Amino acid sequence: MNMAAWLERIGRATPDRPALAEGGRIVATYGEVAELTARRASALQSRYGVKPGDRVAIIAENDVLYFKAFYAIWHAGACAVPVNAKLHGREIAYILEHSGAHLVIVSQAMESIVAEFAPASLQRMIVLGTKEWGELSKADPVAVNPVSDDGLAWLFYTSGTTGRPKGAMLSHGNLAACSFAYAMEQNPTGYTGAILHAAPMSHGSGLYMMAHVMGGGINVIPESGHFDADEILSLLPHWPGLSMFAAPTMIKRLTQSGIDAGGQFGTIIWGGAPMYVADSLNAISRFGPVFGQLYGQGESPMTITRLTRDEIAASQGDERVFLLGTAGRAFASMECAILDQDDKPVAPGEMGEICARGPAVMRGYWNNEKASADTLNNGWLHTGDVGTIDARGLLTLKDRSKDLVISGGSNIYPREIEEVLLRHPKVREVSIIGRPDPEWGEIVVAYVVGDAMPPELDALCLSELARFKRPKHYIAIDALPKNNYGKVLKTELRLIDAKVSS
Repeated sequence: MNMAAWLERIGRATPDRPALAEGGRIVATYGEVAELTARRASALQSRYGVKPGDRVAIIAENDVLYFKAFYAIWHAGACAVPVNAKLHGREIAYILEHSGAHLVIVSQAMESIVAEFAPASLQRMIVLGTKEWGELSKADPVAVNPVSDDGLAWLFYTSGTTGRPKGAMLSHGNLAACSFAYAMEQNPTGYTGAILHAAPMSHGSGLYMMAHVMGGGINVIPESGHFDADEILSLLPHWPGLSMFAAPTMIKRLTQSGIDAGGQFGTIIWGGAPMYVADSLNAISRFGPVFGQLYGQGESPMTITRLTRDEIAASQGDERVFLLGTAGRAFASMECAILDQDDKPVAPGEMGEICARGPAVMRGYWNNEKASADTLNNGWLHTGDVGTIDARGLLTLKDRSKDLVISGGSNIYPREIEEVLLRHPKVREVSIIGRPDPEWGEIVVAYVVGDAMPPELDALCLSELARFKRPKHYIAIDALPKNNYGKVLKTELRLIDAKVSS
């Protein structure tokens, strides 16, 4: 089923229901959005030659027009290729060329960048908010183009921290499965209400817009078009029970904001990177038990395991601390298992690779058969993450397999050490890497943002960890290198460390 059908249906059933908002102001109803979507889809087909299955890229900051472009592409039966607007022009060019997108829809702020780096394969560009964009709304409306559940809906390009980004092929069936999982298990009372898109709609946040359309909720875009903690908190009185997806760094900034707008969040789902327990407890202390957690990746977007808001709210004391250190249990529609190198399940509590299967898992990577075969092996999505599942079914992430430090034949998991170091009041951020060593193979090195002195950090580690796990060096750094989604780039940190240690 075409995901645009949900918008078309609710536009008919409740045309006066608010659909889109900018800041605290409603700007469109479902009836208006549905009708204009049908007209824009018609124009994409008749004027720009868009055919079912074609890839159409979107490069824009968060905006209500972003939402409208997305649904017009789907309505026409094409596949959306959302590209993060913060990427370098050369990175954008690679995605446009690799995806085979002949048409791109861009914001006015991105027009010159895309024009400068556009590959030869790109034929047309539509700029949002211009006369050309407005003309799309004057075409005669067409019905939603029928698409099977396996039909390609979204090429989700990975962040590419270890090389060229890969395009995860997400079908309409995948997106429906993700939407159902969110609505049933993560936000069962909130998916009919307002959701704020402060994280990029090209990735995590955008994957929740469909569920809120299904429920007749309101998709709210900050007036700034990006994450600003004070702005978000000031919106709470306008949207009681406001939901949002947030990366851990965003939650930390919300917690540190001095604004008290007098409203309350509904559900905040965190994901995309590890959320340290200390930061989770601080956020709950500030905003109450409104948080849920997800574990997923572009290959199974937002949907492998979840720790629900209700589970966290019902927990207390040591049990809450323990739960917050896990990624919860598998979604009802998904299987999650820990497998060894031979793809055999390990015993509860033993470590191995986290693997998943179910209706949210991608079809494969676009134009990359080898990577598809390697990742979708023996019927499982191989995440590349290392973890354990205990007897209660709770998943605990240890690390990316590539980030594992092996020193003297012993496996050392960076996150375990990072959790300990973050307990120090003068440590704001920390990242652990392995440095090549002729005697030990690797030694543990800690890069620390903050004012704590190495002897203090060493004493803390020795009080909590086995001696062989403690860092051999503590190196102060002003800021950790991160990608556009807030993930620490350990590949870059290793390059920095190579210079430091040479």
